Amino acid sequence: MQSVQHIDRVMRAVSSRSEAARSLLAASWCRSVERHGLDPADTSAPQRVGAAILRDRRDRHDQFLRVAAPKLDQLFGLVGTTGCGVLLTDANGVVLDRRCSDPDAPIFDHWGLTVGADWSEAREGTNGIGTCLAETRQITIHRDEHFLARNIGMSCMDAPIFGEDGRVVAALDVSSARADQTAGYNRLIGAMVAQTARAIESDFFRARFPRARIVVADADDAEATALLALDSDDLVIGATRAARRAFGLEARGTLKPRPASDLFGREDGAGGFDAAERAAMKRALARADGNVSEAARALGIGRATLYRRMKRLGLEH
Repeated sequence: MQSVQHIDRVMRAVSSRSEAARSLLAASWCRSVERHGLDPADTSAPQRVGAAILRDRRDRHDQFLRVAAPKLDQLFGLVGTTGCGVLLTDANGVVLDRRCSDPDAPIFDHWGLTVGADWSEAREGTNGIGTCLAETRQITIHRDEHFLARNIGMSCMDAPIFGEDGRVVAALDVSSARADQTAGYNRLIGAMVAQTARAIESDFFRARFPRARIVVADADDAEATALLALDSDDLVIGATRAARRAFGLEARGTLKPRPASDLFGREDGAGGFDAAERAAMKRALARADGNVSEAARALGIGRATLYRRMKRLGLEH
């Protein structure tokens, strides 16, 4: 009876253009029917990709999975005792990794929450993973907010993870099929999911630029991960999605290198070379604890030359 009522509710919302315009949930239900041709009464099990395809997807995401694994373990340590499972998908909604307790594993397998399952919105309609990826935002789909009637026993809390190129690389999901799961508890878990997703995004960005200097930048969104990667010449060679928005950089793809000073509002001006030379000398002297001979050797110049340049640039010693 509950399934029948849910199906009727979904179809009424789909037929009402005004409801779809007012509600993001109803808009997702409409996409499920009109764009993806799905039926909320469909009872077929979630589709799984073949073993070879899954192996290829995991291989292509090998570095990302290795970076994410400790954070998945940490998150599961917080929510696993309450009957929740932790899933990580690729950008297409295919589950690449899962954490759940052994007693709960058959339950998650029954729901199709297993490695290799395709939880894209195109396959499953409105659901935490698929709708998070479709709308590229943090989301909670609680029980009868799902599109398919067979999924209304679940609660799913999700957040997208963006790669170093500004594109979505994954969705992080915590799902539960507990009947006593409350909306308030979902909000608490959702906050942990979002925090973990940002931590994975930050760690993955650092892993993609292992030789760069990473600068934490200010962003309008205090909860976003705003990082810049600078090379040895202080050129910006990478930026997270939040940093790209904050500094007006290319939204996606490889960045065009530009001086960090251009982003931070520091103009070198006519004395740019002198300023750079002065800074290099001050760094060398600081590293040498003020020893001029040692600083000169580090700079590859003679002691007398260093003294002359220090005098010209107004550096006292």
